[in-house]
Amino acid sequence: QVQLVESGGGLVRPGGSLRLSCAASGRTFNVNTMAWFRQAPGKEREFVAAISWSYSRTSYSDSVKGRFTISRDNAKNSVYLQMNSLKPEDTAVYYCATSQWLGTPREPNEYTYWGQGTQVTVSE
Repeated sequence: QVQLVESGGGLVRPGGSLRLSCAASGRTFNVNTMAWFRQAPGKEREFVAAISWSYSRTSYSDSVKGRFTISRDNAKNSVYLQMNSLKPEDTAVYYCATSQWLGTPREPNEYTYWGQGTQVTVSE
């Protein structure tokens, strides 16, 4: 079992920034990739960004590329999502997830453990 706890969500104005954090605990030795997904009301959960645990390979969705940056701190078993130039369409619940697979997969069903989610709202 792997436990994931997200933090850092909130309300921000368009053009603003937020930094999300996700701390992993438990049996993390099988974790090869960590990722962020998001889900807006009435929409399916979508891939945002992923990072491989050993090689720092990263992958981003086209909608956030150039605005969001995923990073990790192996010593703290944590992954972060720096979100800049936020737009109203970035409003969603953001979830951290872990996968045993290499290659930064993008499908939710390739991820085993999920956090409880943190709300990000971009609005005037």
